[in-house]
Amino acid sequence: MLMVGALLVACAHREPTNATALLDRVLPTPLLMLGEQHDAPEHQTLQREVVQHLAARGQLAALVMEMVERGHDTRALPRDVDEARVREALGWSEHGGWPWPVYGPVVMAAVRSGVPVVGGNLPRAQMRGAMGDRALDSLVTQGVLQRQRDGIRESHCGVLPEGQIAPMTRIQLARDHAMAQTVTHAITAGKTVVLVAGNGHVRRDLGVPLHLPSGLEHKVVMAQAGAPTDSIAPPADMVWTTPPLPPRDHCAELRQQFRR
Repeated sequence: MLMVGALLVACAHREPTNATALLDRVLPTPLLMLGEQHDAPEHQTLQREVVQHLAARGQLAALVMEMVERGHDTRALPRDVDEARVREALGWSEHGGWPWPVYGPVVMAAVRSGVPVVGGNLPRAQMRGAMGDRALDSLVTQGVLQRQRDGIRESHCGVLPEGQIAPMTRIQLARDHAMAQTVTHAITAGKTVVLVAGNGHVRRDLGVPLHLPSGLEHKVVMAQAGAPTDSIAPPADMVWTTPPLPPRDHCAELRQQFRR
């Protein structure tokens, strides 16, 4: 059992201490969004345990993943299917930046429980069209749009040409909108749909929650490696804290890529 802390938005003490206790805090809800840092293995462990616990209770409606494009799912596969067929059904490619050894256990936990795994992300073939689709800018308020653009600029460490900021922001918006549509279609009475995505996609003030139908109840859990750096309440119902990751100069790596 994963034993890491969780910082509740409403209070300072770290609890619950495991996936079961976490679910006791956030359930019932028709939609549970689990945010992650992609390079923190404890976060994928939490996801797998949440899937297993919900499935064991008969409460898991579907597992929707950012790591899989819309249009792919495992609905037609039996529980005892081999992993190669699962990867084929999901269109899983290591070139997409999502290592199967990292996410495979999360996927297979749902498959072995007879629960469908559904792709939620914008298909790569639609990204170019999204970049030029100005209508996407109107999906959110001007304030949110500007924050998204600032986030794209900062996450690329200032090396992204200014003319690419707006198109890249539209891809982010299109991805959030696609995931929101996918989880909405998967809602099942009396059960919970779980969305696994990066923290930037699940946060209430910028991500998928802004694209959900009005009145659709949902809970957001963001997983964070290391203690919070400030006292500002995060845009989530709960933050699950895990040990800090080794120091890494993301900007230096990105600048090296751009030089190439």
